[in-house]
Amino acid sequence: MKKKMLGLVALLTPMLVASTAFAQDAGSNENDVVMAKSIAAALAIGLAAFGGSLGQGRAAAAALEGIARNPNASGKLLVPMILGLALIESLVIYAFVIALGLV
Repeated sequence: MKKKMLGLVALLTPMLVASTAFAQDAGSNENDVVMAKSIAAALAIGLAAFGGSLGQGRAAAAALEGIARNPNASGKLLVPMILGLALIESLVIYAFVIALGLV
């Protein structure tokens, strides 16, 4: 009997407390929108920086591996690698500009 009563109390207590915890004023919607925009901007730049760094790391590793296998091809690999790194970095900067536009 005690276990059933404890389970009932454990079930009903969060339901009764949660209603007062999530109560808000009518004017607080503006703060919620600003908070959501800030979180979206932070996630956008974080994911862009993470993806860009992974892409740059893989591109550099592949170019260095190609140069290590064939040292005579270093001139042919350098220009496309630099171009690829610049394009990856421009996408990260573009995500940064979009993130700043959200805030």
